[in-house]
Amino acid sequence: MSTNNPYYYQSALEDFNQARRQAAMQQLLSRFTGEQTELLSYDDVKQKLKVTNVRERGLQEIPVDKIIGSVGRYKDFTRSFLPKSDIGGERWARVKAAVSDLAGLAPIEVYQLGDAYFVIDGNHRVSIARQQDTPTISAYVTEVKTRVPLTAEDDPNEIICKSRYAEFLEKTDLDHLRPDADLLMTFCAHYSLLLDHIDVHRYYMGLDFQRDVSYEEAVVHWYDEVYQPVIELVREQGIMRNFPERTEADIYTLLAEHRAELKEALGWEVDPGTAVTDMQRKRRPGAAIARVLEAVVPDELEFGPAPGVWREERLSRRSADNLFDETLVAISGHPDDWRVLDQAILLAQRENGRLRGVYVSEKTRGEEDQALVTEISDKFKWLTTEAGVEANFSVEWGTVARQVVARAAFSDLVMLALNRPPGLSILERLASGLQTILKRTPRPVMVVPTEPSQMQHALLAYDGSPKAEEALFVATYLASRWQIELSVVTVSSNGNGKLDAAKRIQSRAKTYLDVAGVSANYYLPIGPAAQSLLEVAEAQETDLMIMGGFGMSSMKSLVLGSTLNRVLLEYKRPILICR
Repeated sequence: MSTNNPYYYQSALEDFNQARRQAAMQQLLSRFTGEQTELLSYDDVKQKLKVTNVRERGLQEIPVDKIIGSVGRYKDFTRSFLPKSDIGGERWARVKAAVSDLAGLAPIEVYQLGDAYFVIDGNHRVSIARQQDTPTISAYVTEVKTRVPLTAEDDPNEIICKSRYAEFLEKTDLDHLRPDADLLMTFCAHYSLLLDHIDVHRYYMGLDFQRDVSYEEAVVHWYDEVYQPVIELVREQGIMRNFPERTEADIYTLLAEHRAELKEALGWEVDPGTAVTDMQRKRRPGAAIARVLEAVVPDELEFGPAPGVWREERLSRRSADNLFDETLVAISGHPDDWRVLDQAILLAQRENGRLRGVYVSEKTRGEEDQALVTEISDKFKWLTTEAGVEANFSVEWGTVARQVVARAAFSDLVMLALNRPPGLSILERLASGLQTILKRTPRPVMVVPTEPSQMQHALLAYDGSPKAEEALFVATYLASRWQIELSVVTVSSNGNGKLDAAKRIQSRAKTYLDVAGVSANYYLPIGPAAQSLLEVAEAQETDLMIMGGFGMSSMKSLVLGSTLNRVLLEYKRPILICR
């Protein structure tokens, strides 16, 4: 390289001094911003990402801005190849002067990892090219394949995460067993959690298959049958939009931790679909405002979720063979309340479902009657065990209505004994916790007024409202799945055109049931809604009523009452209330 022209050489020295000042300023600012300015070490990165193959690619033009490291000079330059010390200034200036003097530069030598490059020979030439904003440079390229690919944007923290991922892949061989798998995480320490999941899955596979299961077989089965279904749920619900800085594998671990928290809080396992929905709900825009409103608005005046939310969530699950997999049963110390457990056992047996019993103490934690709690718990466990129904029991403290509503989100159905139905006066409705549960619970609620029912003949109260559509959905399922008799009642009031309107409304229900292959009896009584429903129920000897929840606003239903209030007061068989 030529230094014969003193002007070019002196100019190059000035450029070096300017580059040094830029490097010093860059390093100083990094102390305040935390931005990484270090050039990467090839040997360090190669070791972390696990080399799998090496091949010569020959002479190429490569992007200068994708050169992010060096083999031997990584301590001499910043990430943008600015010189970090005065040592080597003369050499830097000679290289720069040669470029200015049109003497030209020999190609550099680099290793390529992913879309990033590391200098073997030619660090000063790269520094000059960066200083001159040269887009490309000639280089002899040796491609180094690694277990996890590198990008030119990766900083040391991201490389650490990728190194953990590479170790995970070396342990599991998942990248070979499932080449399309991508379990890269930003939660670098959580790969141990995935390995634990695989070990536990392998253990239970051995119990299920009654044989030794190889680690390779367990990895594949875990990925196909556990990990992938959860990720499909995440994609279907668009949950990644709420976590733009995270990966799908990150969300899998977040959900695992969320399920563990829910299990600790509720006392039972929560399925992945419910956990995904709950996490999505808590991250949804406006969720914080909703929590504030929940704290300040009286329970009796809260609206609760929109009609149809439960059906949408339930049908989104791929395992939705049974509608009521998880049933929450509210148990109190009242001797007559065991009728609700009898009813719940019958339903669980038909649905092959699970019961989640909860006793809510309104005393301060630690002051409850432990003998009573033990008696209730033992009886609950004995009755469900005798019936051959999977069940568990937990105790909560606080207001019964609030605790039931909180736990309802993790069930498919809420069941409770009807001891204090919302009455016809405002004070009676205010005093009834059921008013709060029916308004706010996100799930269908079955109340058992006096005694259990065999649920052989259901009456569907259908008025075409959104909540009645939910009741129609449930009634169709029960009539089809349980093969029970179904009567559909649409009440018409007196007046011109009222009966025709009722007929049109009922025809929608008939069309829906016909498509589902369900036959039913249809009735169009004229008169007050509650009285008409009760009269048909008595005449047809129905033992289950299915209807929508409160149709009016919270304030109106509290002040004026509703058809549901009147039915709750007089119908003595179970009532399934849908929203």
